[in-house]
Amino acid sequence: MATHNLTGQKGEQLAVDYFQSNGYRLLHSNWRTSHWEIDIIATKNGILHFIEVKTKTSNYHGFPEDEVSVKKFKWLVQAAEAYLYLHPQWQRIQYDILAITLQPKLSFFLIEDVYL
Repeated sequence: MATHNLTGQKGEQLAVDYFQSNGYRLLHSNWRTSHWEIDIIATKNGILHFIEVKTKTSNYHGFPEDEVSVKKFKWLVQAAEAYLYLHPQWQRIQYDILAITLQPKLSFFLIEDVYL
């Protein structure tokens, strides 16, 4: 498996731990529909969170959150619409980005309620 795939897998596990330790209830990890994937779907305080996770080994070539392009965010929105079609009971939703940097020190940067 390629190094960037291993980094992504490690980041997603760290993200699951991060959200659980911060009071979120995880519903799905790597939820897939025909064309799209949502890294994490979780709830907290009655809000359904669609979360994109980006992980980098360091900030040497930029920050992880910079890797979320407009195109990627639109895919997240489309995937969320597919999820909501299947689960229409949710009235409050939010899109979040969790940026994880592994070195020199593990850091998490949560960008909440994103919309482009």
